[in-house]
Amino acid sequence: MLLIVIRTAIVFLLLLVVIRAMGKRQIGEMQPFELVITLVVADLACIPMADTSIPLLYGAVAVLTIFALHEIITLVDLKMKRLKPFISGKPSLVVNKNGIDEFQLKKNNLDIADLIESLRVAGYSSLDCIDYALYESNGMFSALPKQGFSEMNTSLPLVIINNGEYDTNNLSLTGLSRSFFDGILKGKGVSSYKRVLVLTADGEGKIYLQEKGKKYRTFTVPLPHGIAW
Repeated sequence: MLLIVIRTAIVFLLLLVVIRAMGKRQIGEMQPFELVITLVVADLACIPMADTSIPLLYGAVAVLTIFALHEIITLVDLKMKRLKPFISGKPSLVVNKNGIDEFQLKKNNLDIADLIESLRVAGYSSLDCIDYALYESNGMFSALPKQGFSEMNTSLPLVIINNGEYDTNNLSLTGLSRSFFDGILKGKGVSSYKRVLVLTADGEGKIYLQEKGKKYRTFTVPLPHGIAW
């Protein structure tokens, strides 16, 4: 038992030194290759701690080898800019002046709900509050708000149509029927809700509408008496 305690303490101290040597970014927001290295190091460290039949030196050599690989990859990442997109990836612009970029969302295995959740976490309640939004190469979300965006956050928008499908849960929260929104689409020249990438509505009747492959539109419609959220 004492032997396991001593081996665990030695491996812990070695890992502490290695992680500290990897730099501040390794402790904070990690690039994809850094996350892989961290997971591998953690797995390698568990083996000599739990199995006393394996020489402690083997575990130490494996961890130090991973550290050396990290330093090499980091150096390549810093010095060879052409390889940086392959090693660390690159930011994905998911919202631009025309609205949501469906291709970039799919490329990053994201959907409209993921994007709107990221917006809310960043402090923006609606899609029309921002001019640009992107996911950084480390997965962090960044957005450039429009001037006076705080005045646009007057009511919480709900996603009514997401990629050509009605969200029945949000539809019930509004107290409105599908025919109400079908009428809005028809009035705006949209032949079918299947052609809609996203449609949101807030409690004041503000609509955000973007058809697939087209620029978004915002407008306000009168809500039936007594409807609010």
